[in-house]
Amino acid sequence: MRLNSLAFRLFVTAAAWVLVVLPVAGWIIYSRYEHEARIAFDSRIAFFLTVVISDADEQPETAPNAPNNWGEGLFEITHSGWYWQIVPLDGRPGTVLRSPSLSGDALPLPSEHGVTPNEKEMRWANLEGPAHQQVRVAEQVFVFGEGRSGRYSVTVAGKLSEIEDSLAAFRAQLVQALALAGIGLLAVTLFQIRFGLFPLSRVEQGLAGIRSGDATRLDGDLPLEIKPLQQELNALLKSNQEIVERARTHVGNLAHALKTPLAVLINEARSDPSPFAQKVIEQADVMTTQVNLYLDRARMAARIGVIGRVTEVRPVGESIIRALERIHSDRDLEFTIDCPVGTRFQGERHDLEEMLGNLLDNASKWAHSRVNLVAAPKLDGSNGASGDWLEIRVDDDGPGLTEQQIAEPIARGRRLDETKPGTGLGHSIVADLAYCYSGKFELTPSDLGGLSARLTLPLAS
Repeated sequence: MRLNSLAFRLFVTAAAWVLVVLPVAGWIIYSRYEHEARIAFDSRIAFFLTVVISDADEQPETAPNAPNNWGEGLFEITHSGWYWQIVPLDGRPGTVLRSPSLSGDALPLPSEHGVTPNEKEMRWANLEGPAHQQVRVAEQVFVFGEGRSGRYSVTVAGKLSEIEDSLAAFRAQLVQALALAGIGLLAVTLFQIRFGLFPLSRVEQGLAGIRSGDATRLDGDLPLEIKPLQQELNALLKSNQEIVERARTHVGNLAHALKTPLAVLINEARSDPSPFAQKVIEQADVMTTQVNLYLDRARMAARIGVIGRVTEVRPVGESIIRALERIHSDRDLEFTIDCPVGTRFQGERHDLEEMLGNLLDNASKWAHSRVNLVAAPKLDGSNGASGDWLEIRVDDDGPGLTEQQIAEPIARGRRLDETKPGTGLGHSIVADLAYCYSGKFELTPSDLGGLSARLTLPLAS
């Protein structure tokens, strides 16, 4: 999953949403649970306080009585964290009653810590109780005894660690549940993205097949949302093919329309020895050369514009070398080819045959005993353009060229040596074809001692 991809953007968006929503939801759930748990804890303490007051007030004409055991054994266990206490107020003498769990200790009173009573005349506070326990204390002032003139502080306390332990356990379970939910959501999101975008990978494979020449159109059963794209791409491919065919037809018609009048002019002028006729012949030859040049380039551009034309290099090289071996059978030339099987040129077979044929023919004319053809992928884009490239090199052990000759531009019809037959068009044709494919052609000294002709052309994946 690359950074600049639809899958990464969709996954990051979903992950960010999960990482924001789940913690917020968890905080809301925990806050609500904590609120309810603390209310329930206070309600339990308030209930025990009501029971203590009710049991202590069974004989209203006397002082308060010790509450009976109402089934809550925590008040009987020493330092259990649950305590009750009845203490007289206003400095009056009276009986001090405490739960067995206090074991002689006294509970701190919220009234002594300046806590004001609520609407139910109860005071609530979190204080430190016996054995350094943190307790939740509820205090209410009640009047016991004869004439109801004796004011007593009735207090019940519960251990805070109970509610805190319960909250901690719930918090841990909630975090685990939300973490598992988050991981599950991310996994489902990843699967959803992969499953949802899978048809795009099929489109990519189909386009790669078209580009490599294995297919001529984008086929396959694609989702409804991508069907219009499939139809438009197929229509574009068909239109491109039709345009190329029309261009080829027009080029052929133009060649026929121009070459015939020029040939007539040249033939008529040759029968006239006048200087004017010679000038006509000269300029007609120039026009013929230019027409051929630009018509050749037009044909190249038309062929190169076709999508999906791919040619394997090794069979083309072997075919040309077999022909040259028969032509030069009397010279005992050694031809070698070094090209990995499956190396393919992104272009027309006819163009590759023309380029390799010119280079190998030229090398065989000048070589003393050896001609090498080397072709291999060149993946570093060193020709100044992006993408993968194919490097083809033809070396010979002939006399080679001087540095000055190598540095001169390759001109159409320029011949470096008149001792060998030829028109001087081979290298210029190769250079023109390489240029049309956005590649390049260059001449350098060969390791064999002669000339090395190097071609850089598009590599088919």
